Amino acid sequence: MNAMILVAALGYFVDVYDLILFSIVRVRSLQDIGQSGTQLLDNGLLILNLQMIGMLIGGILWGVLGDKKGRLSVLFGSILLYSLANIANGFVNSVELYAILRFIAGIGLAGELGAGITLVSEGLPKEKRGFGTTIVATVGVTGAIAAALVSNLFHWRDCYFIGGGLGLLLLLLRISVRESSMFQKTRSQSKVAHGSFFMLFNNGPRFKKYLNCLLGGLPIWGVLGILVTFAPELAKFKGISETVEASQTVLYSYIGMVIGDLGSGLLSQILKSRKKVLLIFQSLTLFTAVLYLKYPISSAHELYILCIPLGIAIGYWAVFVTSASEQFGTNLRSTVTTTTPNFARGMITPLSIYFTFLKSNMGFDVVSSALIMISTASCLALYGTSKLKESFSNDLDFVEL
Repeated sequence: MNAMILVAALGYFVDVYDLILFSIVRVRSLQDIGQSGTQLLDNGLLILNLQMIGMLIGGILWGVLGDKKGRLSVLFGSILLYSLANIANGFVNSVELYAILRFIAGIGLAGELGAGITLVSEGLPKEKRGFGTTIVATVGVTGAIAAALVSNLFHWRDCYFIGGGLGLLLLLLRISVRESSMFQKTRSQSKVAHGSFFMLFNNGPRFKKYLNCLLGGLPIWGVLGILVTFAPELAKFKGISETVEASQTVLYSYIGMVIGDLGSGLLSQILKSRKKVLLIFQSLTLFTAVLYLKYPISSAHELYILCIPLGIAIGYWAVFVTSASEQFGTNLRSTVTTTTPNFARGMITPLSIYFTFLKSNMGFDVVSSALIMISTASCLALYGTSKLKESFSNDLDFVEL
């Protein structure tokens, strides 16, 4: 059991490292391959969106495979794919190839978290599974801190090589992890459909439950995808004359997320409620986002400090994914647990389009556009979570028919 949690946690650590690395090295890497001016923002959005589209596709692919073939095969298959893609990323010399490889990496990055959380959730008693998933998420988000620190020490190409190499080393731990016994028992039931993605849509109540799960993660990636990633552009409109480094905003926000993930996970165990904790942290996200965007500051350091409470507020990732996992039966659990966080991550694409539309077509400045975007995302998350049933004490040994 300890080996299962360790592998899932380290896998998510490498996953987050590789996922967030582009946000950190975006400016440096694009400048190094000949981009400048508005190309840094426009091509940055293009590459980020393709990475997230890859994660949407990968979420479905790995989720279905996890329910059909097993959680363990997905855990290590996804790690292998994104590790190789990230090594290849270190050799790019054009925006086109950069975008293609981030798309492929996105497909790989989509599988690890869902498979890991599913394995841990099914392997632990219901009273303790929240502790297990909290460990996975808390260790995992420190991968972003590692990425920020590594980016300060190495060339951006070497940062990709390091991420890919760590993933390949992690594959050596496969021998110590066993498949979920709950999945193996369910797989023997021939009359039960396994990994049918369309089962999420052919039943009204089940579809609404799935949609409400998805909405709960909107603010997390609205904050990370826009407020943190494009902090250098936001800083200019806030009147900050110093250079703001995206690597530092990522570092400070993920320091906050480590605190938030640990705190939200433990709080859900204390309150014996996932739903209450989700509502608390989603409300806190809206408050800290307004503070981050509207509080008058004049230096890059002050902006970095504001990223810490912002990161704490969105640090409900473990509770968000655990809650989704607990809502559905064993024959759909991997599909839901893998697609939910990736669809939430993928919401960066419509949120960035919404943000761009507000900025370019509605006459709002960058800060006001970001504020409207995150307010909309937060309200949708609060609504979706309010419609979910409490899942803390759910027995996971059941199937969807």
